[in-house]
Amino acid sequence: MHMDQNRHVLIAGAGPVGLWLAAELRLGGARVTVLEPRTAPSPHSKALTVHPRTLEVLDSRGVVEPFLAEGLRLPTGHFASLDDRLDFAVLDTPYPFTLALPQARTEALLEEHARGAGADIRRGHRLTGLAEHPSGVRAEVAGPEGAYEVEAAYVVGCDGTRSTVREAAGIGFPGSEATVWGWLGDVVLDTPPDRTQFSVGTPRGGLMCVPLPGGVHRFVGHMPEDKQQDWPGELTFEELRAKVVRITGDDFGMRDPRWLSRFGNAARQAETYRKGRVLLAGDAAHMHFPAGGVGLNVGVQDAANLGWKLAAVVRGDAPGELLDSYHRERHPVGAELIASTRAQTALMTAYSGDGLALRQVLSGAIAAVPEFSRRLAESLSGLSVAYAAVDDAHPLTGRRAPNLQLADGTALFALLRAGRHVLLDLTGTGHAEGPSPDVVVHEGPLAEPHPDWAGVGSALIRPDGHVARVWDAV
Repeated sequence: MHMDQNRHVLIAGAGPVGLWLAAELRLGGARVTVLEPRTAPSPHSKALTVHPRTLEVLDSRGVVEPFLAEGLRLPTGHFASLDDRLDFAVLDTPYPFTLALPQARTEALLEEHARGAGADIRRGHRLTGLAEHPSGVRAEVAGPEGAYEVEAAYVVGCDGTRSTVREAAGIGFPGSEATVWGWLGDVVLDTPPDRTQFSVGTPRGGLMCVPLPGGVHRFVGHMPEDKQQDWPGELTFEELRAKVVRITGDDFGMRDPRWLSRFGNAARQAETYRKGRVLLAGDAAHMHFPAGGVGLNVGVQDAANLGWKLAAVVRGDAPGELLDSYHRERHPVGAELIASTRAQTALMTAYSGDGLALRQVLSGAIAAVPEFSRRLAESLSGLSVAYAAVDDAHPLTGRRAPNLQLADGTALFALLRAGRHVLLDLTGTGHAEGPSPDVVVHEGPLAEPHPDWAGVGSALIRPDGHVARVWDAV
């Protein structure tokens, strides 16, 4: 391949994960092509929730403001739809809330960002096969004008749970089949619930109702009779109405359905996130019940982890082995995601008297034990993710760095916007190794002490906001 092809990365899928990855790769100097079978973005939004860590990632690239301007800020989140909600206000973040924003708008904003960064996004183009060779990957593509081939240094599958890339690469996707089928309906309500965050859990089933832009509400629910292994068929409006009435005793004047859908609790994870020159991110790497609204967020954070590494490799500034750390760091996060959503599914579908008692006890613990609530909130929000470090590493190594405020008025997230490593020299005493030209160096103390950062002299922060190395103050 010539030099341009050495820097070329092909992405399958223009959902939130593929779009964020495309922008990250462009920031790092890669040439990027994104293939998307859909000729236009879907008007339907599977995901509605943007969690605090995702907002931090957006802030670290200077693009968070449009999301904040459009989204609805909710100061609490939920675990398994328990009655007592998690207080996000206690979290150490500039964004102590979940942001309710339909996925359609999230995708539109991310596509604008990716195109602005120079990504070549091709709608109506579907990857149909690929073959790896020593110097790259040759992909087969079906486009509006016919079939053609694309040469790239690497291919990344961001193409969902039925990933063509994963299948073509022969990467296993083991897990469990669906045994529970949830359902959702976006409808107009003449008499909506009087609470913004409305949820009900009874022996007849569980239900949540969420307001969406444009005067539409979304019902999301499940019932005891929804436990089955076979696909129950397409959801009808009359079935949705009957289910809501059975659970709540009211249909809230529902009319004008905009979207009706079902989803199962099948749980699967790719055996490896990297196989040679093929990588996976988002739903192509992990599949789960949409409990807690975390799927989109974990996928975007997959892309944040992978983007700077893959860009460094295709630039020739890092060896290909760096990509092994993508699997090593993100596969455990995906496994934890699946464990959490499976646990929440068990609680949400606990319709028996014993199950409802368990829900009541755990809900009470969230209300009565602040540390328990905080631990769940940190996990759901993505703020607790920490990558394994060597045994003798500083306790901060691998953790996500908060938006440290510095004495000269700058903040860490702003320093990260160039997509480079950031070296914080907090004491002016220097550090163990000289920085490379690809490191942003900032000298000066914190504006005020941070309890977790007491005694830190210098710290090297990765482009994705995680701590690479810490030097204690002398």
